[in-house]
Amino acid sequence: MKKNDIAEVTIEDIGVNGEGIGKVNGYTLFIKDGIIGDRVTVKVMKAKKNYGYARLMKIIDPSPHRVTARCPVARQCGGCQIQEMAYDKQLGFKENKVTANLARIGGIDRQYLEKIMEPIIGMEEPFRYRNKAQFPIGRDKDGHAIAGFYAGRTHAIIENQDCFLGVKENERILKCLLQFADEFQLSVYDEETHIGLLRHVLIRTGFRTGEVMVCLVINGDALPHHEVLAGRLAALVNLESMTLSVNKEKGNVIMGNEIKLLYNKPYITDYIGEVKYRISPLSFYQINPVQTEKLYELALEYADLKGNEIVWDLYCGIGTISLFLARKARQVYGVEIIPDAIDDARVNAEINGIDNVDFFVGKAEEVLLRMCCEKQVRADVIVVDPPRKGCEEGLLATMVEMQPERIVYVSCDSATLARDVKYLCEHGYEMRRGRAVDQFAHTVHVETVCKLCRKNGDCKDS
Repeated sequence: MKKNDIAEVTIEDIGVNGEGIGKVNGYTLFIKDGIIGDRVTVKVMKAKKNYGYARLMKIIDPSPHRVTARCPVARQCGGCQIQEMAYDKQLGFKENKVTANLARIGGIDRQYLEKIMEPIIGMEEPFRYRNKAQFPIGRDKDGHAIAGFYAGRTHAIIENQDCFLGVKENERILKCLLQFADEFQLSVYDEETHIGLLRHVLIRTGFRTGEVMVCLVINGDALPHHEVLAGRLAALVNLESMTLSVNKEKGNVIMGNEIKLLYNKPYITDYIGEVKYRISPLSFYQINPVQTEKLYELALEYADLKGNEIVWDLYCGIGTISLFLARKARQVYGVEIIPDAIDDARVNAEINGIDNVDFFVGKAEEVLLRMCCEKQVRADVIVVDPPRKGCEEGLLATMVEMQPERIVYVSCDSATLARDVKYLCEHGYEMRRGRAVDQFAHTVHVETVCKLCRKNGDCKDS
């Protein structure tokens, strides 16, 4: 096929970025907004040798799984890729994606996977689940300040003050901020000229505590009249923290490294289960606290702790999983390369009165080797929760060298999970259990937890 060709196609699958996938005479087309089962008319926008990208022109016969999106800008916005797919079908798609990657990339037998993979844990309410939102600030053609989200693969702002994935309070906060920006004629950032003050606003909400954080990302050192804004916001919501994030750099990184306190305190608190966490503007904290509790309880179940184990939590962040594990382990060691995160982790352990956990700053493989070789510290269980790129091979090799009885792998990308599981299975381990957890309804992303046991060891499947 070539550019501008018109074709009819049936959507058969969903791609990694949420595009529908269909074929015309064996030629693969990626089609934004297509849902599995749709019969559509498309126009080819870009054609390569074996595949191309097409625009959905008309839905000839809608999929039985197609629903009306709750959000009026779902198609334009780049945040929700599959909001027009029925939620039960979303869960089935994600479950199949995880299993397919473990089989294709991980080399695990399909029939074996059917025995050990447990049903995906879905959400009871797949809207209003995000405790964190980041909105770019801009101006419309009439010069009024606006906020919203970037359209897919662009930096054009789709105006939207009420994202249906975020909490309802976000809308009131944004309206107040935008009125404030217009009233005091604050400039907004222009990416091309690198001129303008307001860049983004970060809003975080404690689901259990109700505490609200507002962090304004600015291309400057100060926010004029910030005390007026703080007073107005405090009258609207339970504002516990208002800060500035100074970001004078060009590029796509949202947050700057310097945080300045404007109101009350530089953090909020929230709970996952019975564990309390202090959350700063730069802290990594799971965005779906309801599902995160289920995710961590699953990881704890797979760790199968009896109370006498030495546990290592790699990529521990602010200690979220570490503190969950510490309740049932003899000792937990957390490792994270970001010093500020380790500072938060130590504070979180202190405010929860948990004293059987220690945290280390550094690369996980280096800390593991040092503690294993120099201090003779063993690992009965290793829990690893890496970023989307997965684990470095050097870390996997170190994990294998430490010979833990069990490895619990928590993953936000099933492709890199499958790659790493394959390595572990080729070096003395066997996958015994696995389960997906839907943390991100209406997107293509899904969390997965896998339990691996040392072959010929004492590991149980319970």
